[in-house]
Amino acid sequence: MSSRVGRGALGWIAAGLIGVPALFALFAPEQEVVEAGEFGDTMARIWMECKATFFRWEALPYVACMTFPMASGSAVGLLSGVANQYSVSGDSVAWMNGLAGAVLMAAGSAAMAMFKPRMRAAVMYMVVSLVNCAALAVLWLGPLRPSTYYVGVMLYLFTVGSCYAMFTAVVLEFLGDSGKSGSGRYSIINSLGNLPVLYMLQVDGWGGDKWGGRGLAGVECVVGAIGAVVLLGWLMLQRPGTRDADAGPLEV
Repeated sequence: MSSRVGRGALGWIAAGLIGVPALFALFAPEQEVVEAGEFGDTMARIWMECKATFFRWEALPYVACMTFPMASGSAVGLLSGVANQYSVSGDSVAWMNGLAGAVLMAAGSAAMAMFKPRMRAAVMYMVVSLVNCAALAVLWLGPLRPSTYYVGVMLYLFTVGSCYAMFTAVVLEFLGDSGKSGSGRYSIINSLGNLPVLYMLQVDGWGGDKWGGRGLAGVECVVGAIGAVVLLGWLMLQRPGTRDADAGPLEV
């Protein structure tokens, strides 16, 4: 829309897209209020749950899953800037990285929801991350033609959606029993996933500035693959453990 309407109209459109869906919260059914109990007892319980989640050796691979560079999806917002190097027009970019991209990412997430792997969520996340790197290899190693861009971006966006779904599965596996602090611990764990998005934007941008569109895709492909392989090896060597938040923290 930015190329077709003024800045004022664009602002109203953006406000509507944000504000109108938010109004549906007013129609949500009323939820039962859960009594928190004594403040001191509640805080002690929350502290024990946080210790059981974060302060243990078994938490380290999960923290690595959140903060390592694979499957960050950082190139999603940058690929449109290098489309002209593949001789792709602006309207095609708008469709490919806009509506079609949203559908592809949703389809990738739905595909993982229907898939029932026989392995830990963290291991499956690394496998899907390597597939995502393979999709980037199409843009990295393929010829600078529109067909390369279309195929590479479609595969990349689909696999990014799959990675996002598995990322959430890893967060829930890390979280364990929700207890009284489930929402807070979920937010902390989930926020760690913003770190690779931030630094991979810088890394991808550096690759794009130095080597163009192929460099952008190649840098994320190589760095992400290294991170996924290292972490996959760590996870495969690790003996799976079980934990219950009610049992208290595991000593580090």
